[in-house]
Amino acid sequence: MKIGMIQLNSVWHDKEANYKHAENLINKAASESCEIVILPEMFNTGFSMAIEKIGEELFGQTSQFLKRVAAKYHTAVIAGYPVVGSEGKGLNAAIVVDETGVIIATYYKMFLFSYAKEHLYYDSGQSPIVFNIRGAKASVFICYDLRFPEIFSKVARKVECIFVIANWPAERIDHWNSLLKARAIENQCIVIGVNRIGYDGNDLSYPGNSRAFSPSGQNICAGNAKDELIIADIDLSEVTKMRSDFPFLDDNRISGETNGSSK
Repeated sequence: MKIGMIQLNSVWHDKEANYKHAENLINKAASESCEIVILPEMFNTGFSMAIEKIGEELFGQTSQFLKRVAAKYHTAVIAGYPVVGSEGKGLNAAIVVDETGVIIATYYKMFLFSYAKEHLYYDSGQSPIVFNIRGAKASVFICYDLRFPEIFSKVARKVECIFVIANWPAERIDHWNSLLKARAIENQCIVIGVNRIGYDGNDLSYPGNSRAFSPSGQNICAGNAKDELIIADIDLSEVTKMRSDFPFLDDNRISGETNGSSK
């Protein structure tokens, strides 16, 4: 299966410019036979706290764009954008659109980045999600979620692939690389992380480094600070084989999903 990892250099608060650029790259990914295309966290605005300016309804303007391009280019799309929540706050959302343009899943970021005061402007999601996309059992998380392995553990045995969309800055990019690899190894699944490039309205630098890791932690592919499209060619059968050859997920008592008996 081919996955198109789009490292969009999002224009600050300019949805139309970001739609146009994203569509050009989705078209390019589709021409390379990608079955799924992934866009970063808040791809349409950049990682902004100005929810009063950029927030929209979950099934509003951006979802309509994503549904249209998914159907037009016959590729599933996973993307993040800010939506209106309650009492003036927003929700940092990711939606999953299938290749016919139908929204099949919605996820809200569970762990908010208090270092950037995200918790003051956004409400947190309550639970992870699992969905089927192009024949793959999958889940999606958003940026800071990556630092919390317990939520990955909750979905591990139900999925073959986990996607992480992000605006992860250059100064902590070593953590991004290490944590993506760790999540792949400990959950014995394919992990694909898609990060943005360029600078945002806060003058933070983003180096891309979008990556895909195999269930054994092997690097499948990696982007740099200039690449806009990276294509990951993944093999879902590697997940089944790894879990069969080394079934340590069966012993995970913490997640509550162990196959062993309690003592």
